Amino acid sequence: IYLFTTTHQSCSVLFRSLTVVHFHAPWAPQCSQMNDVMAELAKEHKHTMFVKLEAEAVPEVSEKYEITSVPTFLLFKGGEKIDRVDGAHAPELTNKVQRLGSGGGGAARAGDVRKEDLNERLKRLINAAPCMLFMKGSPQEPRCGFSRQIVQILKDHNVQYSSFDILSDEEVRQGLKTYSNWPTYPQVYVSGELLGGLDIIKELVESGELENTFPKTVSLENRLKSLINKSPVMLFMKGNKEVSELKYSFSLSYETFDILGDEEVRQGLKTYSNWPTFPQLYVKGELIGGLDIVKELKENGELASVLKGEN
Repeated sequence: IYLFTTTHQSCSVLFRSLTVVHFHAPWAPQCSQMNDVMAELAKEHKHTMFVKLEAEAVPEVSEKYEITSVPTFLLFKGGEKIDRVDGAHAPELTNKVQRLGSGGGGAARAGDVRKEDLNERLKRLINAAPCMLFMKGSPQEPRCGFSRQIVQILKDHNVQYSSFDILSDEEVRQGLKTYSNWPTYPQVYVSGELLGGLDIIKELVESGELENTFPKTVSLENRLKSLINKSPVMLFMKGNKEVSELKYSFSLSYETFDILGDEEVRQGLKTYSNWPTFPQLYVKGELIGGLDIVKELKENGELASVLKGEN
């Protein structure tokens, strides 16, 4: 593991193979813990370079790469930054080093993805909900002060929205800046159009225009009822139907909802249905149960009639 303390030294590194740069601070205990993780990774990945860089000693570098907290890890390959990990998340760092450091099996570099494909993905994300917040972290655990402030404002004004953690996807994080011509986060979109960041939201609050800017709030209960009745057969699950154990149990068509993408629905449905686990299967708006119930119905020969709403 290499330790650099100056800008000159840090800029002299040639990132030909995979290079992991740890922006750290000597006073942060979590950085010391992640140094141990880096040391173990260095033993396993001989062709990967691991670098420690004191964030406060190189402010211009930290500013360039938006290092706002420690520890933060940047991953470079071929002279290009291809990914990052914010925080002391050892499993996430390990997985990315294993995936990106493998000889031919690494993920494609950001430049290998066609721009139009990325733009289509960004367009889908922006339109994933009537109001979309792109932020650092989640509404439950914001990971920067600006994101925390905007979450609180939206909460105070009962704005219903979905969010995307830009720290979890470096391609989206960088691509959206260009797509929207807006260089900072958080970013708020309404009906697929960029509204702005924290300053714009604060201005709308001060002018009294905020409530009229966002879609009218739908109560969680009404939203859950709408989702449950979206299709005659609805499956609420983690992921999509392609990875579901229930996939081969159904002969009829059905729709799914990924509860990992919406924490409000995930928690609200447990209370609404008085059923604490997932998956949850609904037929014509009525709860049937989870995987065990479906298996029992299939073994008893009753599943087909239940899915048709005959029982």
